[in-house]
Amino acid sequence: MPIPKLTQQDMTESEQRQLKTLLDKARIAQGRPLTNSETNHIKDDYIDKLMAERETIAKKARAEHKKKKLKPDISATYEWTSNMHTRGRR
Repeated sequence: MPIPKLTQQDMTESEQRQLKTLLDKARIAQGRPLTNSETNHIKDDYIDKLMAERETIAKKARAEHKKKKLKPDISATYEWTSNMHTRGRR
């Protein structure tokens, strides 16, 4: 299942600021205003990098969740009251 592409509205404030900083650095390096193509290329590269980072974080979280899920909790003891009906069986 492919993840939908990240948009600027979905980014956090710090990510948006970092994108603007990258665009400003590229504009200064060129010494002129960037064309739409150049701007979109920089944005796409940054968004791809962010999506890859988020995917690796999500994979780690899923693996951790799976590891915890499979590992039984040996410290827990069996509680009769949690398995008994409060009003008796009907």
